Amino acid sequence: MHFKYTAKTAFKGLSMNRMRSFLTLLGIVIGITAIILVMSLGQGAQNLILSQIQSMGPKVIAVAPGRQPKGITDMLSTFTDSLKEKDIEELKKKNNVPHLADIMPIVFGSQTAVYENNAYRPTILGVTGLFTKIYNIYPNQGRIFTDEEVKGYADVAIIGSKVKTQLFGNDDALGQRIKIKGKSFRIIGIFPKTGQVSFLNFDDIAIIPHTTAQQYIFGIKYFNRIVIEADSEENVNRTVEDIKITLRNNHNITDPSKDDFFVETQAEALKMVGAITGIFTLFLAAIAAISLFVGGIGIMNIMLVSVTERTREIGLRKALGATGKNILTQFLFEAVMLTTAGGVIGIILGLLLSFVISFVLGHYLALAWQFVIPVQAIILGLGVSTLIGLIFGIYPARKASRKSPIEALRYE
Repeated sequence: MHFKYTAKTAFKGLSMNRMRSFLTLLGIVIGITAIILVMSLGQGAQNLILSQIQSMGPKVIAVAPGRQPKGITDMLSTFTDSLKEKDIEELKKKNNVPHLADIMPIVFGSQTAVYENNAYRPTILGVTGLFTKIYNIYPNQGRIFTDEEVKGYADVAIIGSKVKTQLFGNDDALGQRIKIKGKSFRIIGIFPKTGQVSFLNFDDIAIIPHTTAQQYIFGIKYFNRIVIEADSEENVNRTVEDIKITLRNNHNITDPSKDDFFVETQAEALKMVGAITGIFTLFLAAIAAISLFVGGIGIMNIMLVSVTERTREIGLRKALGATGKNILTQFLFEAVMLTTAGGVIGIILGLLLSFVISFVLGHYLALAWQFVIPVQAIILGLGVSTLIGLIFGIYPARKASRKSPIEALRYE
């Protein structure tokens, strides 16, 4: 009965100044909304990236030039020319990498594609026919280019659905010719609308034989990546070691710390991306939590004003027999009610905004983005908002409970 009376009194005290209570509530609502939004979208982004990496399969191994990135300077070192045709030839030898099933060099960049009066700048990928197998995507119109076309520097291209729309509109693109950097390419295939898969937007690409890309588009004699598929998942680690040994021998490297390349498996990529996105999400959530601290100060400030304005009420209640503990409990209850209500509203608003953003990303940007309900963030939001009410409500509540009833009744 005492608890019910305290809650009723606290609610009545807050409702007497609704606008002030609402504005005080707003700081907590914004903070909790931001935390829920960041945690939900962060988890959604992490799930998307991890699923895209997993889509390549556990047997896929990537070899990149330069040192493995551990900072900004290392990121720049990945743009080197250390991977060349001689490396492909050595890696293909069974005595060097016995468990290698397939190998594909990749070169990439961006160039403008032109058809009649239309121009568009897609991502250009120079690959082999193995590309479709690794990424498990095939043209819904036309075909993939053959090994003979790769060896013969063929002027053929397969384009994504967006590239097709931008250059040809509703017209048939198959068999037509587009120009990339002055060279004419015949369209032999069109990918279906797919969206983002493993860091690539398949709707926004044009793939051509890597030999043609090197010779005529980019003018380079090295590769940006080498993708290798092991013959089984069990042999992936062994294959990684064989790749490293072969490339070190080929590059005359005796000290592994001097490697001018790095090798990544899908498991390592999953672990690294999961760690990075997790830290980034927590960092953003920590920034959002600052607004909760500001909201807590606002709670304390408003409660102090409320104590001053209600001095006569406090004196009257004490004169009628209310104890200091009763007064403290009432004002503390008011603070907790405000912050808890703000937490609940913030959680609902955060989930709603997260759902809308996830829907837009998935429906309009063709991303396999899923709405995630961050259960831990919800529990954290409720707990933190309640704790803020307790912490920042204690001082005003104690100040109210210590007022002398005689002085309070004399207060004007």
